[in-house]
Amino acid sequence: MLKKVLVANRGEIAVRVMRTCREMGIATVAVYSDLDRDSMHVRTADEAYALGGTSAAESYLNTESILSAIEASGADAVHPGYGFFSENTDFARAITSRGVTFIGPPPEAIEVMGDKISSRLAAEAAGVAGVPGRNETLRSAEEVVDFGEQHGWPVAIKAAYGGGGRGMKVVRGPEEAASALESAQREALSYFGRPECYLERYLTWPRHIEMQVLADTHGTTLWLGERDCSAQRRHQKLIEESPAANFPPEVRTAMGEAAVKVSRACGYVNAGTVEFLYQDGEFYFLEMNTRLQVEHPVTELVTGLDLVEWQLRIAAGEALSFGQDDVQRRGHAMEVRINAEDAAGGRFSPSPGLITRFEQPGGPGVRLDAGYGAGDAVSQYYDNLIAKLVVWGEDRERARRRLLRAIEETIIEGVATTLPADEIILSHEDFVAGTHSTKWVEESLDFSSLVPTPAAMGLSDSRERREVTAEVNGRRVKVALWLDEASASAPASTAARPRRQHHAGVLGSGSGSVSVPMQGTIVKINVEVGQSVEAGQTVVILEAMKMENAVPAERAGVVTSVRVSEGDSVAAGDVVVTVE
Repeated sequence: MLKKVLVANRGEIAVRVMRTCREMGIATVAVYSDLDRDSMHVRTADEAYALGGTSAAESYLNTESILSAIEASGADAVHPGYGFFSENTDFARAITSRGVTFIGPPPEAIEVMGDKISSRLAAEAAGVAGVPGRNETLRSAEEVVDFGEQHGWPVAIKAAYGGGGRGMKVVRGPEEAASALESAQREALSYFGRPECYLERYLTWPRHIEMQVLADTHGTTLWLGERDCSAQRRHQKLIEESPAANFPPEVRTAMGEAAVKVSRACGYVNAGTVEFLYQDGEFYFLEMNTRLQVEHPVTELVTGLDLVEWQLRIAAGEALSFGQDDVQRRGHAMEVRINAEDAAGGRFSPSPGLITRFEQPGGPGVRLDAGYGAGDAVSQYYDNLIAKLVVWGEDRERARRRLLRAIEETIIEGVATTLPADEIILSHEDFVAGTHSTKWVEESLDFSSLVPTPAAMGLSDSRERREVTAEVNGRRVKVALWLDEASASAPASTAARPRRQHHAGVLGSGSGSVSVPMQGTIVKINVEVGQSVEAGQTVVILEAMKMENAVPAERAGVVTSVRVSEGDSVAAGDVVVTVE
């Protein structure tokens, strides 16, 4: 069995992995950026090592820093979590080349399935049809236009080395092709470290249904059951459930067998998920995620299996102790992702800040996987998932009602969350009937009853790093302390400063001074001084919490000043452009 596992991730998934490790008697190692020094995953681990930096590229995507932490800690295995390096072939090889166990599939399987283009080819070779699309990396916007004109609009640009909706843009006509491709490539590079993208048809009313697989090194590959992840916004999941509603048993079996074929075709080992789009009784291969999924707890609740435990056991060389006929699914599980977003008006605007209050739900059949607690800061630099609220019930309706009750018990203050939107989704007759699709949230639901969340606290780390000399057990050593700049006398928690009232979306102020309603980084400036703009025209694009947000002018006029440059960090309320 493994002795010490370094979790190369942060937040909820790092805490989740560490908890199972502790139950199994395995020591855990955390790594952290400068902003995560006091975070929950650092507090949970047995030991922790600094990566340095603030952005993902400087920290959790810094291979050399992580490798140094592995060497310093003596970890004999690495769990990548999801996102960051979880589907990066080079990272997996860097780990295994040092004789350290990578808790995931072989690098060769990641290479085939981590690249969504080669995964489509592998699935086709295994006899599993995919969504119609191009099996080459996009080189220009003209290729997007040609595909759209040939197959019809809209089309979907997708990150070749990503998932979870990151780096995916829907193009509804040729005039959107260039800007959509540029945006998709930026997001893909920021979140996955690779900018490559490809094209697929965008289906009209599909359901997103995925199949959990588990494979050991002894030749056994099993499908454990499906998850319906159709309730989405911006192609990112909000609510997941298992089993899928109104899903014929014969289709479930066929999809499970197809998932096993795809897994075996690439020599897959460990836990993975094969994703499909389901429409009009037919299903199409979408992609394979060569890692643990965010929504894995719903499968755990209906099967009674700890998927992280089996990841660890398989990585240690153990064989699965059960076969396909032994997999039993009981009851119904649902999960909502609690994201730091303000859903007012259906805009789902990022809401970084300091969590000032976090009261957690309880009672029968309720599970909360959190990566934050009261007093923790949700940074603009990372994914905005605060926690996952998961429930189990004897049937779908009981699970739905239990989830609504658990949401009512959950209180989070200091940042806006998606919980009010989740209540609307779960209470809608379409969701109750199980007739929703991946486009349903954005095209059919009314979030006008949701008002902007009152002012949260913007974040600015004002601490100063100082080296001081101390004696530890009689030995003179130098240590680094982070001191409050105001007093420079004692360690301090992350400082906070007031921010403007949180807007319902990324909007200008209406006065001619276009300001941003959240912290973030300016990634693109679309206007210049002297240019005429119309009301609603995008003037800058702001990246916050790994999402791009268009900041529009609220009035027509002429740009008189541009006060930021690409790459600048801005705070809530900062004026970026003036229009007269």
